[in-house]
Amino acid sequence: MVKETDLYPPVKAFLEAQGYEVKAEIAGADVVAQRGAEEPVIVELKTRFSLALFHQGVARLGVSDLVYLAVPRGSGRMFQKSLTENVKLARRLGLGLLTVRLKDGFVEAHCDPGPYAPRHSKPRKARLLREFARRVGDPNAGGTRGGIVTAYRQDALRCARHLAAHGPCKGAAVKAATGVERATTLMRDDHYGWFERVETGIYRLTPKGGEALTVYPGEEGG
Repeated sequence: MVKETDLYPPVKAFLEAQGYEVKAEIAGADVVAQRGAEEPVIVELKTRFSLALFHQGVARLGVSDLVYLAVPRGSGRMFQKSLTENVKLARRLGLGLLTVRLKDGFVEAHCDPGPYAPRHSKPRKARLLREFARRVGDPNAGGTRGGIVTAYRQDALRCARHLAAHGPCKGAAVKAATGVERATTLMRDDHYGWFERVETGIYRLTPKGGEALTVYPGEEGG
């Protein structure tokens, strides 16, 4: 079973190789490293990622700007995913993050402490605002997982209601009646299994589409 003390020798050696004097358990900090008159480096050791580890790291920022978190290096896809997400979190908090490969003592720095400067994704922001603008009403409860009523689903429901009321129709007729600009493409792509083509350009509602209208009876999908 891995213990926090197993991380100390590799971390100590890693810092000493960079010219630091290293001591353990100083004023509540797991590891403190000093190099001349420079800002001290503090490292908090844990056997796994946890909220408590980040809490400790943030608390140490009240003492020094150079705070690292250190955990054992795991293997497999799950650890890699966890590492990626926790590196993002560490960066946002201004913390550094180290992993320690215990079998050979290899220490890797995945990010260094420093002010976080977020970079916004313009395409993602545009998608968010586009979906917000196209969504009719507010059909979902915050925190919903699965079955979210998107603007695309709302368009599909409008098409489905028209077919339910009028039978098989041309895509152009559905577009004109519902105001769904992409009606023909939406019914042709049939992501939900609600539509089927009767002949070129003409679509009808499937039994699954009929069931959907009972699940989402209102105009906004609520």
